[in-house]
Amino acid sequence: MQTILVCDDDKEIVDAIDIYLTGEGFHILKAYDGYDALKILETEHADLMIIDVMMPGLDGIRTTLKVRETSSIPIIILSAKSEDSDKILGLNIGADDYLSKPFNPLELVARVKSQLRRYTQLGNMSQGSNENVYKCGGLTINDDTKEVFVDDEPIKLTPIEYNILLLLTKNAGKVFSIDEIYKQIWNEEAIGADNTVAVHIRHIREKIEINPREPRYLKVVWGVGYKIEKQ
Repeated sequence: MQTILVCDDDKEIVDAIDIYLTGEGFHILKAYDGYDALKILETEHADLMIIDVMMPGLDGIRTTLKVRETSSIPIIILSAKSEDSDKILGLNIGADDYLSKPFNPLELVARVKSQLRRYTQLGNMSQGSNENVYKCGGLTINDDTKEVFVDDEPIKLTPIEYNILLLLTKNAGKVFSIDEIYKQIWNEEAIGADNTVAVHIRHIREKIEINPREPRYLKVVWGVGYKIEKQ
């Protein structure tokens, strides 16, 4: 049974999410601020976290930053705000997905399952003897061990970041539009996907590029999309 940590200062929202996810077979851990969530994660295993942005004490943004120091579990941000800036901030500090309140509970369940599938696939190491290794200059991706290196230095990516980089690196030189990236990584129609993809691309650049403003690997083709430059 997979475990979901739900963190929101509104007890009714936590209880409502609990009902829907428990009905889908998940085990739920409840927290009501960021400090509660971090304390739970010290002693309990969670496969995914759902966290509200605006909370007293330690808010969702700072909690996500703390979690990302030690863990790459999927994180879904909730917020009453619907502005792009709030969504971008959540994604930029390490969240994997975002939902605005009020949200459709069925959509939340679907996004939870989607993130868990993606994370599980990322964590499953191949037992075969042949490694699936993709290289572009100093960038190396071992898709058997799910490891990324730049100039032999290990790079830590979230599941979404890894899948985007793997897609582009396996097809080095090919330009993918934002819609194509979104459809292949999120397995959904690309409606309003520009900011979501752009934030993840920027985050990948910050991790793999010496100078993200002058990227060596992950290039933008203006008006078309993104590609990994052949080395």
